[in-house]
Amino acid sequence: MPHLLHLDSSIGPASGPGASRSREITATFAGAWREAGAQHTVHHRDLVAEPLPHLLDPALHWAPPLRPAGSSPDPAAEALQARLLEELLAADVLLVGCPLYNYSLPSTLKVWLDNVHVPGTTTAFPGHDTQPLAGRTAVVVTSRGGTYDPGTPTADWDHAVPPLRIVLGDALGMDVRVITTSATLSEEVEALAAGAERARAERAAAHEQAAALARELAGASL
Repeated sequence: MPHLLHLDSSIGPASGPGASRSREITATFAGAWREAGAQHTVHHRDLVAEPLPHLLDPALHWAPPLRPAGSSPDPAAEALQARLLEELLAADVLLVGCPLYNYSLPSTLKVWLDNVHVPGTTTAFPGHDTQPLAGRTAVVVTSRGGTYDPGTPTADWDHAVPPLRIVLGDALGMDVRVITTSATLSEEVEALAAGAERARAERAAAHEQAAALARELAGASL
């Protein structure tokens, strides 16, 4: 059964005034995935409604055979990490809602990444050639309040998508696809109102892209 792991990390609501753009678009993707057939299942983890605790023991960064001698991580923390890894490894496709906060990714999403980037388990390490997620697709839906166009002073200020490409793509071996919307604050902040038309166009295009990509990946997962 094709299975989707859907993560949301925006602090904004899914609908209504001030609705989160990333949540809107991940919902469109997940809806199109479900519409592909009853066999297309979804597990939704809301990293804001149920925030994960920070990784507090360095031993949990490593697969058990690679941990320093004498390591004894907290059993509850180890069990939670095992559950997060199980959810990820069960997914044919990963969907990540990632708004840009202060030019970086939300802290709630960073905690999730810290739990699933485990040398010797999800990414290779000398003597441990493992990369079980290699070739699977990760869809990143990123929303940005401003604009970060090539050639502008803010072109390299987006530090949300690059680490996701490194961890999910380079380390875990996933095929990372990115759906981007910019100028999302233009309809709320008067000083940014000049970007409203662009924001509306990118929002519509992102919903279309999300639905089309979900249908494509749902079909490929059969």
